[in-house]
Parts: sequence; C-alpha cells; structure tokens
Amino acid sequence: MNPENNPDNQVGARRRPSPFGRIERLPPLAVALYLALLAITVMFFVLIVAYVAARLRSGVPTGLHPLPRYFSLSTIVLVLSSYTMAQAPRLYAQDDLGSLARCLGSTLLLGCVFAGLQGLGWRELLAHGVPFGGPGGKSSGQFVYLISALHVAHLLGGMLFLLAFLLRVIHNERDAVRTLVFIRNPYYRRQLRLLGTYWHFVDVLWVVLFAVFLFMY
Repeated sequence: MNPENNPDNQVGARRRPSPFGRIERLPPLAVALYLALLAITVMFFVLIVAYVAARLRSGVPTGLHPLPRYFSLSTIVLVLSSYTMAQAPRLYAQDDLGSLARCLGSTLLLGCVFAGLQGLGWRELLAHGVPFGGPGGKSSGQFVYLISALHVAHLLGGMLFLLAFLLRVIHNERDAVRTLVFIRNPYYRRQLRLLGTYWHFVDVLWVVLFAVFLFMY
C-alpha cells in the first residue's frame, strides 16, 4: 500500500479538535445559553450552601413541619412539562407543526400550573409559621422562599421564550410555504433545541432543590 494513500499518514487525519476549537464553532446563541446555565448553577449552589448553613445554625429539628404538599405537586407537573418538551424535536423533524404547537402549548400550560403551585406552597409555608425572614436575616426559612422564587423567575424567562416560539409556530402553520421555510430553517431548529436544553435544565434544577428541601426542611 502506498504510504501516501494511507489515511493514518495524512496530516490531521486523526487529529481531534481541541475543546477551544469546538467552542469556537458553537453558535453565539448556544455559547450565551451555556454561560447563562453555568452562572445559574453557581448562583443556586451558593444559595443552597447558605441555606444548609443557616438551617444547621438555627438548631431547629428537621421534620417540625411537613414540606408543603404543593411543592411535591409542582415537582410532578414540572417533570411532565419536561416530557412534553422532549417530544418537540421529534414533531419538528416530522414537519408536524400542528402537533408541535399543541406540544409547546401543553408545556407552557404546565409551566403556568407549576408557578401557581409554587405560590400556593409559599402560602402554606406562612400557614405553618415559616416567616419570610428572621432576626438579622438569619432565619433559614427565608432561603426557601428566595430559592423557590428565583427558580420560578428563571422558569418564567423560559416561558417567555417558549411563548414567542409557539406564536411563531402557529403563524407559520397557517401557510404551506411559510411552513416549508420554517421547517427547513436551521436557525429555528437550533432555537428549539436550545429551548429544550434550558427547559430540561430548569426541571433538573428544581428536582435537586426539592431534594435538598425534602432532606433539610
């Protein structure tokens, strides 16, 4: 065999791109999303550490009050919304904008239900005597409100993006030509993929937060 024709001898034939090279090829929107997810992760990690420290410092025994049942219900709802969101790429690939619109609409509705259940959970916390704050801001109860509210705020940000994409799907579904252009546009495909990534991230984040509350409350 001629060595020059051997793929193993060709320059860069087996050279894998460096991590920085892969990052450079990422679309700017994807880079911005991944950086935002990293920042969100760091922020909630700091809040969880602060909550656990305040909870241990308070000396109040765990299990004194039951964790709001609405938090448990909201967890189920958010997991369901993650399932419906996971169906979106398949429907997009099948050029089924009608089903895609219903799928995204269901996800948006479940997100609204989750936010409402969180509000009911806060009211239940108040009924159990858990205050928004404490003397000198040292009460661990305030972290439950703060962490939950911040998570809802990030979910609402995803819901706005989801609503905008849903309206675009509904608009393009009404015309065959617009449907074809929409389906074949890689920008919209990338938007849907990034939207799913963010939604699943928010879902996993809440499951982790709920587990911490369940263990430390």
